[in-house]
Amino acid sequence: MRPAPAPAPLPSALPSPAEITLRFDRGTLLLEGLPRCTAALHEAGVVWDPRSARFRAPPHRHRAVVAALEAEALPFTDRALGTWTSRPVDWSPVDLRPYQRAALTAWLAAQGRGLAVMPTGSGKTRLALAAMAHLRLPTLCLVPTLVLLHQWRSEIARFYGGKVGVWGDGLRDLAPVMVMTFESAYRHMARVGHRFELLVVDEAHHFGQGARDELLEMAIAHHRLGLTATPSPLPDAAAELRRLLGPTVFRTELADLAGTYLADFDLHVLHLPLDPDERAEYDTVRRIFGSWYAVFRRAAPGAEWKDVVAAAQTSHEGRAALRCWRRSRELVAFTRAKATTLDALLAEHRGSRILVFTGDNATAYAIARRNLVMPLTCDIGRQERAATLERFARGELRGLVSSRVLNEGLDVPEADVGIIVGGTRGGTGEHVQRIGRLLRPAPGKRATVYELIADGTVEVRQGEERRRGLVERAGGASGWLR
Repeated sequence: MRPAPAPAPLPSALPSPAEITLRFDRGTLLLEGLPRCTAALHEAGVVWDPRSARFRAPPHRHRAVVAALEAEALPFTDRALGTWTSRPVDWSPVDLRPYQRAALTAWLAAQGRGLAVMPTGSGKTRLALAAMAHLRLPTLCLVPTLVLLHQWRSEIARFYGGKVGVWGDGLRDLAPVMVMTFESAYRHMARVGHRFELLVVDEAHHFGQGARDELLEMAIAHHRLGLTATPSPLPDAAAELRRLLGPTVFRTELADLAGTYLADFDLHVLHLPLDPDERAEYDTVRRIFGSWYAVFRRAAPGAEWKDVVAAAQTSHEGRAALRCWRRSRELVAFTRAKATTLDALLAEHRGSRILVFTGDNATAYAIARRNLVMPLTCDIGRQERAATLERFARGELRGLVSSRVLNEGLDVPEADVGIIVGGTRGGTGEHVQRIGRLLRPAPGKRATVYELIADGTVEVRQGEERRRGLVERAGGASGWLR
């Protein structure tokens, strides 16, 4: 909520103590009876809403608004925060590794606000559980996917003896400790944003770039913990995350934990040729797209990809170029060489638990049909998804194939081989997430990752960029590269 400030009537008399009331109203803070907006209140985020002829502020600025009212000696009653019949006190102790304990200490020292940057598999969820157990406040945990919704509920239930609410996947179960998907939060935070005093945001890198950031603004919680393995490198996004969640209070990298708290791994990059007919078609469609794209770039050198797509829709040549770009991606997604190499790798590692990553669902289903590997996609329902992961954990399924579901947060410690058939537009962050799936520690475990690259295509450059980013996150070490 960011309504523009506007002039407001200025009554001559100050209100009586009963006339100013602070309320949560449809995703905003409503200041009933406030006669004027002082400089301190405006700095705290208070603006005039001409639609209701009232002053309002974003709920995430609640503490700043209260401080400003007190500084201005304006008497008020604060009824913004929701109440519960019981508080979440039934927490068991949460054991932490030394780096997790350091992260918790740093977060508490920052007054319970901030971002913890930790590699995939390092136990970010456990850090959040320890923060929840320490504060024992009504807590809302936000997660990006349905898989994580149920995984977080299960993890919380291991340490919390009270009811764990779930909002998402068709469920609307409100409780003082609750897990909610980003999508549900975007739709319903205006109803529940005042009920929680601690906000935990998993995969926090999804925020800070404008898309749905307002759902974090609609939450009243002052205590905020963001968790991510792949923070955005964009300065504007980083600044926005600081505003919404707090500063980065703790950071550790792969190099700090690999071999001790994360499994060591080897990365094998396999450059595979296109067949002659694949090469001919690929070169043709790339040439058509490249000719149109070069003209567009000269006219708009600073344009983003969304601008490219929008411009392409305005002409016959642009639409044809965009079709060629899509066809080039289809051609390299699962080439014949990738298919035969995948066959060989699955046979070589038949005794291992294997995760296969693709760039799209169509390729995932093609691999599932060809190799009889269970697909795990957004099309798979909640019960089947849970049953599939249980069968994988028990060893009844030796492999899973997915385009995105396995990328973020999913806990599959049994997996020790990963095969990256294709990437999406997620770049380095996605690459780190995928490799992190394999790094859940186990006694004597050393993970193996294969990356299949269609030689002589854009995948070569994209793969080099991903590996450079991975080396940076691994502290410059590249001894695992084969």
